[in-house]
Amino acid sequence: MAYRKLGRNNQVRRSILAGLTKDVIMHESIITTEARAKEVRKFVDKMVTYGKNGTLVSRRKALAFLHNDSEVVDKVFNDLAKRYETRNGGYTRIIKINERRGDDALQTKIELV
Repeated sequence: MAYRKLGRNNQVRRSILAGLTKDVIMHESIITTEARAKEVRKFVDKMVTYGKNGTLVSRRKALAFLHNDSEVVDKVFNDLAKRYETRNGGYTRIIKINERRGDDALQTKIELV
């Protein structure tokens, strides 16, 4: 499976992606770089799929990835699972905004559909 390393080692990259996933779920929209947005999309979609499954195993997998943040997991399983029960994937949208001042990194907005 190909993935972006984001210039970090494995532990730091996993923490960054878990934090961004929590932010997208809680705020339903964040602004970040394009590479991070494309990478975090996979994990947000996976968390919503876990919520749609609704099993204890799915809840534990979501808790393990999201650093035992039960507030976020409750939102996924109670709110987002009901919202997307008829949708078969594609729960996020990435909108390109502009370049960041300073290093010209392409900024994007990732949001739940």
